[in-house]
Amino acid sequence: MKDTFISESVIYIGCDDKTLDLFESQYSVPNGVSYNSYVILDEKVCVMDTVDKRAGDEWIENLKNALGGRTVDYLVVQHMEPDHAYNIKRLFDLYPECKIVGNSKTFVMINQFFDIDLEGRTITVNEGDTLELGKHTLNFIMAPMVHWPEVMVTYESSEKILFSADAFGKFGTLDTEEDWACEARRYYFNIVGKYGVQVQNLLKKASALEINTILPLHGPLLKENLGYYLDLYNTWSSYKPESKGIFIAYASIHGNTADAAKKLKEMLTAKGEKVSIADLSRDDMAEAVEDAFRYDRVVLAASSYDAGVFPPMEDFLHHLKAKNYQNRTIGIIENGSWAPTAARTMKAIVENFKNCTILDPIVTIKSTLKADSEEKLKELADALVG
Repeated sequence: MKDTFISESVIYIGCDDKTLDLFESQYSVPNGVSYNSYVILDEKVCVMDTVDKRAGDEWIENLKNALGGRTVDYLVVQHMEPDHAYNIKRLFDLYPECKIVGNSKTFVMINQFFDIDLEGRTITVNEGDTLELGKHTLNFIMAPMVHWPEVMVTYESSEKILFSADAFGKFGTLDTEEDWACEARRYYFNIVGKYGVQVQNLLKKASALEINTILPLHGPLLKENLGYYLDLYNTWSSYKPESKGIFIAYASIHGNTADAAKKLKEMLTAKGEKVSIADLSRDDMAEAVEDAFRYDRVVLAASSYDAGVFPPMEDFLHHLKAKNYQNRTIGIIENGSWAPTAARTMKAIVENFKNCTILDPIVTIKSTLKADSEEKLKELADALVG
């Protein structure tokens, strides 16, 4: 996607990457990802962030096409993660008069990533500072830990545009036709989810602004129905459930725990509940984390293993802990052929989650589901429905 005019003065110069297999070397991106960058053409020319190494040549071509022979006066660096900042030095070398605009933490990181002479070529901004480009005025808003410490966002007041850094980002290239919320949710909880308090702080600052367009560093450029996106971000960053429903996450060695999880799903579906289920050994871990945050109730079903719990479940729970999982109701199912230990291990982790309720009964299965354990499963289903 090249030279897309957001307005007469603001042009998209980012790039789609359809060949990337793992975002941040851990998140599957079957529909790729976009590296978004923008240029503002005014009396002064300002570039908003660069792109990843993988897209550098295409980005430079897009930039030069947009400039039409003009030079670059400013580069605003909102976020120093390499998928947005890799081409800083390249731009710096191409346009010797260009100055870099960032905060004090930005420049510490630039010196860590690059060997670059910044003497006389930096503008350090703080909360509330502005930069005049002509008809356009950039207002800088600090957003530390959304999701790195140097992050800031930028509000352009004449066109009421919020350049939102990684906030409101999404997996998928710009030409991908798919529901925004699904991949934005997976992106949010796995990348930004730990920092809900900091996102709330940013949303409070944004609430004082009149915003017509949100331009993130990944994913679609948001121009309509902005309340929908803002409301979802408020829900997600408040750690509130987005939907009523039950997510069953199971980790099964030989299939017997999986059978119990699927039986519980049948029971709950028969009661009219919306149920999502995931095999933690095979399904995408990031999607499992996403669903755990999406719904108000979760069931953890796992086999015992090495006097603890089967590792895929332990991995899942540590992912949730790292992302500050909270405010949920949790059911537990364990399986063990001679000394069940999964429930004890899961419970020890879950008890450290904030404001989470563990339901009775905790269901214990000895090898396979039998009449007595199936009855306990029914009791758990009743407790989940409440």
